[in-house]
Amino acid sequence: MEYRNAVFIVTEEHACPIYNVGDEFIVHESTLTIERNKEVCLMLVQEMLKTLNCSRPLRPRFTQTGMRRTKFECGGCTGLIRFEYKKENAYSTLQMNLLEVAKKRAKNQLIEDFFDLLREMELFEPLDDFDLQDLALLMKLQKFSANKVIIEAGELGTHFYVVLSGTVAVVREDNEVVAEIGPGDIFGEMSLLSGELTYPSVYSKTAVQLAALKAKDFKHVLSRYPILQIFFYRVLVNRAQVNTIRSGNISSGMSGDLEDINTVELFQLINSGGKTGKVQFTFDASQALTLFNEGEIVYCQYGELEGKEAIFSLLAKQKGSFVYTKGLTQEEKKLPVLGGFMGLVMEGLRRIDEEQEAGE
Repeated sequence: MEYRNAVFIVTEEHACPIYNVGDEFIVHESTLTIERNKEVCLMLVQEMLKTLNCSRPLRPRFTQTGMRRTKFECGGCTGLIRFEYKKENAYSTLQMNLLEVAKKRAKNQLIEDFFDLLREMELFEPLDDFDLQDLALLMKLQKFSANKVIIEAGELGTHFYVVLSGTVAVVREDNEVVAEIGPGDIFGEMSLLSGELTYPSVYSKTAVQLAALKAKDFKHVLSRYPILQIFFYRVLVNRAQVNTIRSGNISSGMSGDLEDINTVELFQLINSGGKTGKVQFTFDASQALTLFNEGEIVYCQYGELEGKEAIFSLLAKQKGSFVYTKGLTQEEKKLPVLGGFMGLVMEGLRRIDEEQEAGE
């Protein structure tokens, strides 16, 4: 069957320079258009033509094990997206057309509500309007009445939040309110950035409306818009410095336990200070070594792993001890940088998230 009128939706995205999850491609009379006037990628057009002319079924199929969706992908450049058939781009009745228009209007209004507040925030100033609309599309509205738990201390972080209306309270174990957060403020990012369990708890002090971004989408946003990494990078560095003082185990030689300052925060601290030296890790059944030259990682070895894979595995470690030693040999200083520091950290945290999701 020839599909001259169809709608496809992006279901997965990895470093694509143009499209996001949720973007729709509309085919009408063999002409491809993109929502909200985004650029049309010629590589995508080629893949879409192959899709429309292929013999594979486009619609979801029901099998003995349930519904199976047919996925297609475009990976001709530096990124990759996967998309699947969503629906026919036509409606048989006036009522169906009106319903679709009403749904789009409600969706656009919700995006505009998020957009107006996000546009005023210093954090999102570097993003242009189209990029900010993409971010708003990923967010979901959450409502809480007064005195409800939003984040429970001691759990894995699941969302990044922007307060749209109302007030939330940050509360320690002893019930002391350490901060109150209002419209335009953010919370929930620390656990997502560091990989630590959430602390302290967050409650709704009044009825609140929040724009919530899932952990996976939060990492996607940081990866897609590196300029935002600078803001959160500073937040994480400040937190690392606080933890360094708080732990009491970090000496001038920087030795301590990962239970007091985790691997992500330790690496951030060394990177932000532009330090040159080595970190030796000791675990129950293994050891690891990471070399830094002026704050950049130039070598990492953990068990049988070396390079980036060793870094990614180290970032997931939560128990063990470490010792930092200043200085490198002249030969070690000649080693090339393994990659952009923030990019390595974000990739490592993304992999940790994916492994946790696979284990659930």
